[in-house]
Amino acid sequence: MSTVIAIDGPAASGKGTLARRLAVLLGFAHLDTGLLYRAVASLAAAAAGRPGDADFIAAAEGLSASDLDRSDLREEAIGRLASIAAARPEVRAALRAYQQRFAASPPAGAAGAILEGRDIGTVVCPAAAVKLFLTASLEARARRRFAELQGRGEAAIYAAVLQDLQDRDRRDQERTIAPLKPAADAVVLDTTELDADQALQKALAVVRERLAVKTKA
Repeated sequence: MSTVIAIDGPAASGKGTLARRLAVLLGFAHLDTGLLYRAVASLAAAAAGRPGDADFIAAAEGLSASDLDRSDLREEAIGRLASIAAARPEVRAALRAYQQRFAASPPAGAAGAILEGRDIGTVVCPAAAVKLFLTASLEARARRRFAELQGRGEAAIYAAVLQDLQDRDRRDQERTIAPLKPAADAVVLDTTELDADQALQKALAVVRERLAVKTKA
């Protein structure tokens, strides 16, 4: 059986950077499950200018691995649509099997898998060997996202970024299906005052304690 590490948390909490770096150190396969929802949003937007439930569901049911390479997945507009799509139970159900197959049989024969998202530890992989829930203040997350957008050369207004994150948090936390929350046995890591290296070291300490594994570093 594959060893699974679940990393959950709200947008811009640092879970993506942490998951990628942990995967390299442990030699595990990595899946950003948010890309699945972004791919659904991208496909739905391409099919309909203002996609509705039916468009999101059709995109989720027809999603293929190649759709994760679409060029617009990191755009803010796609991110907003992805958050809307993720609130649809039919979309979540259609994508859950993909995630669980990845966790059970990681690509390239990897010994384990790291999945990052919103409901990995609570719904997708409730039996994960390690569960981390990253969080940070809304203001800290907005600053990070604002800097990220500026770094990509995208026009951004801090107040709009802050409001967007508030809206996403509300949708993620209030949806009836798989709301964003820590699993009962997750280790909560507040990254408000941590840089990427500090967050990695704290997460590694948890992983080493739970798994007694060696890293490649």
